[in-house]
Order: sequence, then C-alpha cells, then structure tokens
Amino acid sequence: MPDQITPPLRIAFMGSPGIALGVLEALIAAGHEIACVYSQPPRPSGRGQKLTPTPVHAFAQARGLEVRTPKSLKKPEEQAAFAALNLDAAVVVAYGLILPQAVLNAPRLGCLNMHASILPRWRGAAPIQRAIMAGDTETGVDAMMMEAGLDTGPVLESVRTPITPQDTAGTLHDRLAALAAELAPRALAGLADGSLKPVPQTEEGMTYAQKISAEDQRIDWTKPAAEVDCQIRGLAPASGAWCEADLGQGPVRLKVLFSELTDLWNPAPPGTLIDDRLAVACGDGRAVRLMRLQKPGGKALEARDFLAGNHLPAGKIFS
Repeated sequence: MPDQITPPLRIAFMGSPGIALGVLEALIAAGHEIACVYSQPPRPSGRGQKLTPTPVHAFAQARGLEVRTPKSLKKPEEQAAFAALNLDAAVVVAYGLILPQAVLNAPRLGCLNMHASILPRWRGAAPIQRAIMAGDTETGVDAMMMEAGLDTGPVLESVRTPITPQDTAGTLHDRLAALAAELAPRALAGLADGSLKPVPQTEEGMTYAQKISAEDQRIDWTKPAAEVDCQIRGLAPASGAWCEADLGQGPVRLKVLFSELTDLWNPAPPGTLIDDRLAVACGDGRAVRLMRLQKPGGKALEARDFLAGNHLPAGKIFS
C-alpha cells in the first residue's frame, strides 16, 4: 500500500481504459479524496451493441464515486463545472480527450499525466505498441505535468523497464500499468510537498507514437525478420498483425499473435515457409517463427495446435 499523504489531496481522476485502473486504486489507497472521475462516454459494444461504460467508469461507479463522461471539455459550462470541484490536482491516465487550458489551470497544483513512455520518445497515442514495433530495448512511465502541447510538459519522475524479445504489447501494457500505479502516489506526494521539481523535456530524440492504423497491421515479409517480429509482438493481442495463407479452400486471413526470431537463413522468396514448423522467410534471408495464430472466428492457438488442424508444409507461401 502506498504511503498516505497528510493531509490528503482533493483530486479528479481522468482515465478510460484498463491501464488506468491501477493508478485510480493506488490513489484511493493513499487516502486521497476523489472528488470526481472523468471518463470517455459509454460506447456500443458486443453483438447487441449495448452501451458499455469504460473500465474506469464501471470501476468508479461500483465504488460510489461521481463519474462524468462529457464528449468534450471545450464548452464553457464543462470547464466551469470542472473548476467548481476546487481541486488540489487532477491525475490523468489515457483519458482520451484534450484538456483545454482552462481545465489545465483549474487545479491548484495542476494536472499530472502518467504517460507510458520515457519522454520525449513516443509522445502521442500508441507509445506501448510503437516502442516494441521500433525495436526499442527499454521504455517506462513518466509522471508529467500537463501543458497545452501533446505530451510536451515537464517531467516530475520516471520509472524504466526493459523490453524483452518475449514482450508483446499486452505483456508490456500490464507491466507499465503496475509501474504507473506505484509511481502516481509518489509523484503526487512529491508535487504536493515540493520535493519533486518538474524538469523540462528536451526535444532531442523526440518521436511521435501515431495511432495504430490498418496499414500497420498487414505483415510485409520483404522487411527484415527483426522488423517483422517486432511488428507482430507490438500489435498483439489487441489489433494483431496479419497475413494471408491458402489453407486448402482459398486465401484465409491469419492473425499472428506471437513470433520469435530464428537462427535460420534461407534464400527463399519472402513469405515462404522454410520448414514444417511455421518458420517464414523474410526479406533479409532470416526467418521468423510464428508461435501463436488465429483464424477468423476461431480461437488463438499455439503453433503446435494450429498445425494439428491445418496442413502448412515447407514451400507454402504466406502473403
């Protein structure tokens, strides 16, 4: 349990997806007064397209906290309602809405954002996926004071973690969520008592983590094997990289959810299976072994189980 701050702070929590839940729980455990929770509006989901609240919204509602779900914070009435909370601080984790200057200025100590990268690398929407896709060997979480620019504010404190060849966006997401939950109460305490001072970011090394697009998802086997492996792991499991293969009745789109680099070298054309265990030739002569796959409408299967039901001999072409 995080150390409690005396006196506790009156804060708003602003977040939407599951990665934000641990931070909210940690702030509650630290004894802070959660004046209000802001989250994205409920959206249609599932087969029945029923309006479904975000994970943060559902959790906060179950805890009896006030929840607000405005579509925008640009309207004067929304900004006035936020200011009327008389906050010491706001803590923001993957909220998904732009905070206008009037909102940023309202809390006494400002707005603290928990961002899933080591800034200025990977400002923007998809820092976890982009870090793996780029082959980064390290990432982390920054506690950053928010300002008008996109993830440009000064940083209070950072924690780091390695990115391993076994990491996917899913495993790294979970690890960063746990680190953010540890960091947030400590950074908030340091902000409140003045023991942590915001350090301006440098522009050197800045990169932008663009939102994942459909173009990012199709595997291009002409790329080097290391790039293909990073693409597959960086998009798993949520969106998923994909390719096509003929499994006997025409091309089928296969989602690839995990892969490994191999030591195999083969001059076969890119996309060619070079053995009977799903090693696929890439553009640099090396190969990537597909370890977890999913057919449309099917379950994700480990390679051994997938091969038990699908004949994919050496020489087969993936496109």
